Amino acid sequence: MESAILFNDSNGDKLSGIINNPSGDKNKLIVILVHGFHSSKNTKSFGLLRELLEKKNISTFRIDIWGHGESEGLFENITISEAVDDILQAIKFLKEQGYKKIGLLGSSFGGNASIMAASKTNDLVFLTLKSPVSDYGGYYEKEFTPDQIKDWKVKGYTYRADGEDNLKLNYSFYDDIKNNLGYDVASQIKIPTLIVHGDADPVVPVEQSVKTSKLIPNCKLVLIKGADHTYTNPDHFKVMSNTFAEFISSYI
Repeated sequence: MESAILFNDSNGDKLSGIINNPSGDKNKLIVILVHGFHSSKNTKSFGLLRELLEKKNISTFRIDIWGHGESEGLFENITISEAVDDILQAIKFLKEQGYKKIGLLGSSFGGNASIMAASKTNDLVFLTLKSPVSDYGGYYEKEFTPDQIKDWKVKGYTYRADGEDNLKLNYSFYDDIKNNLGYDVASQIKIPTLIVHGDADPVVPVEQSVKTSKLIPNCKLVLIKGADHTYTNPDHFKVMSNTFAEFISSYI
């Protein structure tokens, strides 16, 4: 049974989410699903996984990060710190609703935020990461020249290509990166962790996940040969989804 949910971030802004609880039992496992940059809770990347989990009576809570989807906020003002707060508030909301067994799955940008959130809470039973960013600083150093980053700071904003869209993004995003390096907090994550990453990812270097997996004490890394960032090959997509479903199902 799916229920549309509104909950607040720390600033009182409304965040949108959907809870799917096939059994209606709040004592059973629920997994928070966190989408990537300029995506939403209805991303197709979670579609098959949600079906697989539902068949096992595992609940999901997919949320729209602030500035995305149906949540309040302007996308151009998004920061990783805001996304981290959104996840922590989602955990708080679920606990207030009576859920006791909470897992977390973050994708790409949402993966970076999930790494940071997992290091700040003791309320998760596991962490799962799909092609996560661990170091946005390294990412932007490759995508932007030093002069472009300087221009970004002077103007206060830049435009980032995303498919056919040019997305306005304020400098506050880049300035916030230094506070949210996954490598810096990975060793603080004590819960079982699974990272899945395609070894042909052209967006987020697979080396980031290799490094992060070595820093998290109890972490399993699964590399999918030939897979890109969005697992566009149906076989890669199926392997990715099944890998997460198998891991998550072990915590029923």
